[in-house]
Amino acid sequence: MSQQDREKWNRKFTQMPELLAPRPPSDLVADFYLEAPGKRALDLACGGGRHVRFLSEKGFEVDAVDISAVALQKLAKEIDTTRVKLIEADLESYTPEPFHYDLIVMTNYLDRDLIERTKTALKPGGIFIIETYMTDPQNEKKDSNPAFLLARGELLERFKEGFNLLEYREFWNETYEKYRMKKQAIAVRKKREEERV
Repeated sequence: MSQQDREKWNRKFTQMPELLAPRPPSDLVADFYLEAPGKRALDLACGGGRHVRFLSEKGFEVDAVDISAVALQKLAKEIDTTRVKLIEADLESYTPEPFHYDLIVMTNYLDRDLIERTKTALKPGGIFIIETYMTDPQNEKKDSNPAFLLARGELLERFKEGFNLLEYREFWNETYEKYRMKKQAIAVRKKREEERV
């Protein structure tokens, strides 16, 4: 993302603060966070911080990354940052530290290159959870950039090597969102060395 993207998200979050309203965690995060082998988490494109809040309350040390200073400043005022490190970064060039995290979460954001770069940030046995929008003829938002929509089954393909599948779902988005859109979500566990055959 460029400076233009940073300004766009800062402006959007300033003009529409409801986008940063506290919300419950996604179902897949709530269902699988306990599968993580430790308590070190990374939330990519954290936005309003629904998973930052949830995971830090569950005892995780969370690195929360977003391009928007507006989102991160609001989050810093609303949560106990004892267990949280807020990182303003351009996710198109961000590369997390290798073998550093037990749990990685990325929701409502899609950068295929970032997914590949982030796989190495997981410790063996670590959990990667992704949930974002996908193509579907019944999606209400017809002007969505297809580059930011997953193809049917795409996450299954992206994680078929080096990971064990825990859960895969396709479903309609939450009711608080403006447009009815199909989503795709996956929870996978990174294989340990002895599992790599």
